[in-house]
Amino acid sequence: MLRLGLLFLFSLALASAQRPITGSAKIQLSLERLQTVGNVLMIAAHPDDENTALLAYFARGRHLRTAYLSLTRGEGGQNLIGSEQGELMGVIRTQELLAARRVDGAEQFFSRAVDFGFSKTAAETLAKWDREKILSDVVFVIRTFQPDVIVLRFSGTPRDGHGQHQASSILGKEAFAAAADPARFPEQKLRPWKAKRLLLNVPSFTPQMQAEAEKMPNKIGLDLGVYDPITGLSFGEVAAISRSQHRSQAMGAREDRGSQKNYFVNVAGDPAATDLLEGVDTSWARVPGSAETAKLLAQAKAAYNPRQPEAIVPTLLSARQAMAKLTHPAIADKLRTLDETIADCLGLFVDASADKYYAVPGAPLSVRLLAVNRSPVAVQWNSVAIQDSQAINKPLAQGANEVVAATVNAPSSHPFTRQYWLAKPKLETMYAIDDQTVLRDAEQPAALFARFQLTVAGQPLELTRPVWHRYTDRIYGELTRPLVFTPPATVALSEKSFLFADAKPREVAVQITAMQPKAAGVARLRVPAGWAVQPPVQPFSLADAAEQTTVKFQVTPPSGEAVASLSAAVEVGGREYALSMISVEYPHIPPQAVFSEATAKAVRVDVRTLSRKIGYVMGAGDEVPQALRQLGCDVTLLSANDLATGDLRQFDAIVTGVRAFNTRSDLRANIQRVYDFAAAGGTVVVQYNVVEGGFWGGNPKILEKAGPYPFTTANERITVEESPVEFLATHPLLQKPNRITNKDFEGWVQERGLYFASSFDERYTSLFSMSDPGEKTLKGGTLYAPIGKGAYVFSPLSWFRQLPNGVPGAFRIFANLLSAGKP
Repeated sequence: MLRLGLLFLFSLALASAQRPITGSAKIQLSLERLQTVGNVLMIAAHPDDENTALLAYFARGRHLRTAYLSLTRGEGGQNLIGSEQGELMGVIRTQELLAARRVDGAEQFFSRAVDFGFSKTAAETLAKWDREKILSDVVFVIRTFQPDVIVLRFSGTPRDGHGQHQASSILGKEAFAAAADPARFPEQKLRPWKAKRLLLNVPSFTPQMQAEAEKMPNKIGLDLGVYDPITGLSFGEVAAISRSQHRSQAMGAREDRGSQKNYFVNVAGDPAATDLLEGVDTSWARVPGSAETAKLLAQAKAAYNPRQPEAIVPTLLSARQAMAKLTHPAIADKLRTLDETIADCLGLFVDASADKYYAVPGAPLSVRLLAVNRSPVAVQWNSVAIQDSQAINKPLAQGANEVVAATVNAPSSHPFTRQYWLAKPKLETMYAIDDQTVLRDAEQPAALFARFQLTVAGQPLELTRPVWHRYTDRIYGELTRPLVFTPPATVALSEKSFLFADAKPREVAVQITAMQPKAAGVARLRVPAGWAVQPPVQPFSLADAAEQTTVKFQVTPPSGEAVASLSAAVEVGGREYALSMISVEYPHIPPQAVFSEATAKAVRVDVRTLSRKIGYVMGAGDEVPQALRQLGCDVTLLSANDLATGDLRQFDAIVTGVRAFNTRSDLRANIQRVYDFAAAGGTVVVQYNVVEGGFWGGNPKILEKAGPYPFTTANERITVEESPVEFLATHPLLQKPNRITNKDFEGWVQERGLYFASSFDERYTSLFSMSDPGEKTLKGGTLYAPIGKGAYVFSPLSWFRQLPNGVPGAFRIFANLLSAGKP
């Protein structure tokens, strides 16, 4: 994650590394899809829950319009490629799902449900979500998409594990019936839709589950390892490529070849015996008056020559004329597919590229319009419309680049670009969405569209393209990123939370970035009653777009403990703006600009630490180092060379980040040096790591040296953040430098912890025990052991969530852990 700053225009911004299918393979698949009429919908809970092989089979093999409804955007997942959590994690996983869909050919839907973290029961999930609203969303997607067959990924029983998995199936079953009932959700003003059948894709995630599935009665078998000669891949291989887009979840998959049996059982509707689409007419015969359209599309498919694709364009144009006269829910999608197929057959490329990826409403934006006809067919470029129509009237000669410069002046009232589900502060477990129709789109639609009006062989053709920023990276080549509308200046507080360990004033920095030239005005920092800020305003003046400055305020907290919200704003041209902008950038997804209110948490709590100089071994990525700096610690991120040859004696404590033992072979190779540091009087604090081996692969021995004495980590967690905590020992570590009480476990977010120690050597002392409601007590939440003159602490409590979120007690407890080796 990069906050918009000094790297504003020069930070590495990479588009998806996986190119979509193009050329003759795409044309062939499109011609096949134009022969069929039918939809299939899969329903599950999270990104990466979907059966990508099945999606590819329906979309690429059966040539049906296929979609996946993920109830959540995966906000509660663990990030294995960076430090983003919560809403930003949801933005990443949304884009990973869209990247996966570009591979397997399916579409994507979401509900407004938020992934609030691991849930152990469906009852907990449905109690936290507004059950009726999420059910309404599922019904909305069914009525909008109108699937002939719906496939559930989970059974709706405890066998599914995650409570959100169970809930997705329960709601899917309810929605199957509710979508067909005109009395349910009439406010949607959509026609009821009755799918032919509801199926369960029998879970077979392990060899044991696969063996059990094979023994089930009345099942329907389907081989998803079938080879597709058009793409040169089996659906299983496509699935592996698709699934590997979920990089934030470490879902890289092996591309297995050969048979891959899946099994399905009927849940509701008309039962099938041998084929999942049994009794579903997937021909044009289901569309009244479509005989001429079907005949022409069949002729085009039969006449297609990959060496001369333009030869079928006249037939496709005639089919378009016939199709445009039809009235049926499938027609809009078929017309879009047909228009793009005509363009592909012509080698026709049209593009609208802005000169930068951001624009300020009311200011001019330069757009480069490009059209290239790479066929001998006569094509006329008549006009283009972005906001207003602009006449072009140019013939497109074969192979010639026709470039037109355009200027777009969006009105000053044009809204700033925000992900629609983040436009309002979310409720605890749901996004605040007032207009349900936005759920037709998986992501925020493009800020601007360019509509190219053309004439091909005397027939009109319209192609729509998003206006985006196309640029060339010296390493990765040509890339694109979405265009966003921004305020004239963005503002951000320098930290997510500010810790006031005493009543003394402290400096709070506010970063301002100009999004247009000559951005000048004043910045304000607002604090609640009981807090004070000086000065009231700070002036700023920035000459160029992308220029940045930092202004500073002195904030004085109250004398007693308090938690407050700080908010920053800038005034430019007589208007106030209070949006910060974060650019989320990874190589496998398009860069995402995320706007949010410029706020930060202020925490006034008495806290002391005896360790000031900290060495931090970053693992998969977290924001704990920034939080430790709030404690007044000097934090150094340790490199491989530091671990191998550096002078570790300079540190008071060494902390390993989340999953550091999973991701840092240099840590594992030099762990004895770390323990020697502890024996000499230092403190070592180890955060959670993941058990490897089994179904997901990996090295089961990777955690053998995660402690100086043996302990075993299990896939055990406390998911209820309010779960009571029992103190197992009257230990000095809980008394100094801060006296820890149950109050310090109040206000925690999402969970207590994960991957607890299930058994441990007698030389360890367990400090806490806790349990989720109705479950066994876990005693391996925090282990302490002396090593020589120093100390070792293993604590899988979710510090990576609590500290960045400014949980007061988390600072106090972690300060004690850091001080464990101090006398």
